[in-house]
Amino acid sequence: MGVMEVRRFNRMVTQRVGALQEDYLARGRPLGADRVLWEIGTDGCDVRSLRARLDLDSGYLSRLLRSLERAGLVRVEPDAADARVRMARLTEEGLAERQVLDERSDELAASILEPLSEVQQERLVTAMDEVTRLLTASMVRVAAVDPRLPAAQYCLAQYFAELGRRFDDGFDRSRSISADNAELTPPAGLLLMATLRSEPVGCGALKLQGSDPAEIKRMWVAPDARGLGLGRRLLTELEHAALAHGASAVRLETNRNLSEAIALYRTSGYQEVPRFNDEPYAHHWFEKPLPA
Repeated sequence: MGVMEVRRFNRMVTQRVGALQEDYLARGRPLGADRVLWEIGTDGCDVRSLRARLDLDSGYLSRLLRSLERAGLVRVEPDAADARVRMARLTEEGLAERQVLDERSDELAASILEPLSEVQQERLVTAMDEVTRLLTASMVRVAAVDPRLPAAQYCLAQYFAELGRRFDDGFDRSRSISADNAELTPPAGLLLMATLRSEPVGCGALKLQGSDPAEIKRMWVAPDARGLGLGRRLLTELEHAALAHGASAVRLETNRNLSEAIALYRTSGYQEVPRFNDEPYAHHWFEKPLPA
């Protein structure tokens, strides 16, 4: 659905921004090399993070960096704090070239807007913001992970920290119903983690109980990733996982201060039900039957 429209859009954008030209912005390099130069930034960037940010194959990124090194714009060297980490930094010539790229990019943007009326410009910029948001959402990856992984532990720590900030009397994990690493590891349960450019941005978990309702736990989305529909996506993925493991329904409890979560559950087909556990921090209990 919509595949042809996406392809037509891609062709138009690549042509209009000059991505098809071997000499992008008249600087003697293709777009890929210029984007790497810009992404390294004024403070430098470790090569691993650079690869993740740009979603580039390590071999291709290495070739781009070598070409920029030969041009005297970049140097790649071991990090002073950790020799195992390779850092890419701009030379003085590279910093000057990045400034030129910024100026040329501004000129290109102005040339796109200039032929349009003020109303058309506003429509285009608004549409670009929406496309950026939706494309970012499409880049998020969701997968089941071992809850003991450092990235998974980071998500869980952020989840607990947010509850501590938002609950009326803070949050003491030891008082809450458990969902520890063993309970979130198959076959007892699972943990889904969402990543964007290889960085963790959300999580959600299940405690499985055979054909009985599965319990949804540890729902968290990073503040920077909110507005991308990630909470609803995690919820849907958890429902699919519960169904695949034979659960007849999914259920959860939540605190009255988590108004966004409550709205999400209600608009996702969850019905409020009587208390089904003794969670001390809960004010609402929800359940949703799963299709046979």
